[in-house]
Amino acid sequence: MSEGISTLERHLVIGAGPVGLAMAAALKRHGIPFDLVDSASGVGGNWLHGVYRHAHIVSSRKATEYTDYPMPADYPDFPSADQMLAYLTAFAADRGLLASSEFNKSVASASPDSSGNWNVKFADGEERKYKGVVVCNGHHWDKRYPKFRGHFAGEMLHSKDYVGPEQLQDKRVLVIGGGNSGVDMACDAGRFGRACDISLQTGYWYLPKTFLGRPLTDIPIWGLPIFLQRAILKSIIAVSIGDYRRYGLQKPNHKIFDRHPAFGTDLLNAIRLGRVNPRPAIDHVDGNTVTFVDGTTGEYDLIVAATGFNTSFPFLRDGLVKVKDGAVQVYGGAFPAGIRGLYIVGWAQARNGFGRLITPLADLYARMITLQDELTLPLGTLMESSFTQRLPTTHLVDPEKSRREIRLAHWILPLLKLRDRRLARKQRLKSGKRRLTARA
Repeated sequence: MSEGISTLERHLVIGAGPVGLAMAAALKRHGIPFDLVDSASGVGGNWLHGVYRHAHIVSSRKATEYTDYPMPADYPDFPSADQMLAYLTAFAADRGLLASSEFNKSVASASPDSSGNWNVKFADGEERKYKGVVVCNGHHWDKRYPKFRGHFAGEMLHSKDYVGPEQLQDKRVLVIGGGNSGVDMACDAGRFGRACDISLQTGYWYLPKTFLGRPLTDIPIWGLPIFLQRAILKSIIAVSIGDYRRYGLQKPNHKIFDRHPAFGTDLLNAIRLGRVNPRPAIDHVDGNTVTFVDGTTGEYDLIVAATGFNTSFPFLRDGLVKVKDGAVQVYGGAFPAGIRGLYIVGWAQARNGFGRLITPLADLYARMITLQDELTLPLGTLMESSFTQRLPTTHLVDPEKSRREIRLAHWILPLLKLRDRRLARKQRLKSGKRRLTARA
């Protein structure tokens, strides 16, 4: 915990994963006092406690590293979970963040008071009052399970709880979900289990991790308009993969990036090798027997739910920050309307790696948090009044488009002061009229 400065002058950063560390580093760079807390035993977030140790990132090293802190040159194109954890640990140490950090410290509740400060209560019973709260609690922890008719008599395992192949040994496995985690689970189960099927409700876009000897996330297409990105990627898929239906998979019924694509062709190779058998969606379950919507059945000992996560903030009171279809209803990616001193950062997912986006974004947010001291109204309220700002409809972010918007935002920040004075004046006039009416 930061020493010598009252918590009323500090912000609390919740979460020491990649986003929380980036925000803490930006706050420190701008001279904003903070405390950084995490319920885990150290920094790293999902890379410390949320992935199996033989996992690798699906975006490249260059697309994932902080722009102001390159990964070691001897790292491979797709570093492992242990390498990612070592990288984030080194970043926290080199940026001097550990002195302001507390671990095994879980936030039970955070709520604003009438003076605009934030009352924070921790799970160990300690209470503090902060100037503001920066929420970086991530989006890979609140497990979402599949819903189906009937009762499964075997074992149910969420992909987040997967540790290693020993959990699959000699078991008939059904994996539900075809994203990156589902692919890894199915490939492991196909190698180490007795048998493996994968149930997909709809078709997925599977992109090769490399093309022409380079990681796909490093080829120079990501700054192009979205329709050109899609056209180029579909051409790459046609050349390197072909029609998904040749693998027994469904054809996607959505455009690339309307949902998060899966990177890698491991699942397609496992299907060709006969290790994994594709299945459609589940109709119902009875004991160990699963019946699919096409009428076929299968017997399973273990169901692996690779069905993703909910976006949630259990330490905030219900209704304080709304989530619609996985998108947090905040302006500018972090600022809820009508709430001063609350910033929700890192809930969205960049399409091709967080590194190119999070460093400049954290720097912008730190500037805006400093600016809030000069404003009468909350930042989110000012942004809500702008015709250029809209609430998000998806959790997927185009990194290059966001980078362009960040560069523009630095130039227009002074306009927020003008808007603040104008709106504050209107509110005072309305308040005065109400008082006159009440007296009359």
